Amino acid sequence: MRVIAGTARRLPLKAPYGMNTRPTSDQIKETLFNMLQAEVPSAYFLDLFAGSGQIGIEALSRGASYCVFVENNRKAQECIEENIKFTKFDKTASLIKSDAISALRMAENKYKFDIIFMDPPYNNEYEKEILEYLSNSSVLKDDTLIIIEASVETVFDYLDELGYELVKYKKYKSNAHVFVRKK
Repeated sequence: MRVIAGTARRLPLKAPYGMNTRPTSDQIKETLFNMLQAEVPSAYFLDLFAGSGQIGIEALSRGASYCVFVENNRKAQECIEENIKFTKFDKTASLIKSDAISALRMAENKYKFDIIFMDPPYNNEYEKEILEYLSNSSVLKDDTLIIIEASVETVFDYLDELGYELVKYKKYKSNAHVFVRKK
């Protein structure tokens, strides 16, 4: 696992050992950031369920102004801290050591994000819980882009009733990136 492009290009990143993490492959990460290339520079980026922090670090490397990482697992938190320090993004990043909903509550009236990326454990409907919370949250701007990494089996038929619109759906073999914005 490595940073693909930008100021930290080619730097290796650590992944939490012994966890049930699903690090995003370099190929999928590159596809994702190719789709985001116009939106990342100067963005305030939120990486929910951050794992190793590789997505947020990639965003910082590609010019995001600031990234908040959220992770609940202690081993993953240590990994994120090491990766932030190693890539020298410690002045443009912070880590909230908490579950996603509690972290969002802490971020209220403190941050407004341009991009929110979440990669929750698959098939537990965490993404729906987060989207429900965000539908009335001050951390969203009018045009915040929310990207959910989910299994292809995940159903998003509730987006309209929560006030979101599907912007893009990019399917891979077993997972997908779902891009949504508030209506």
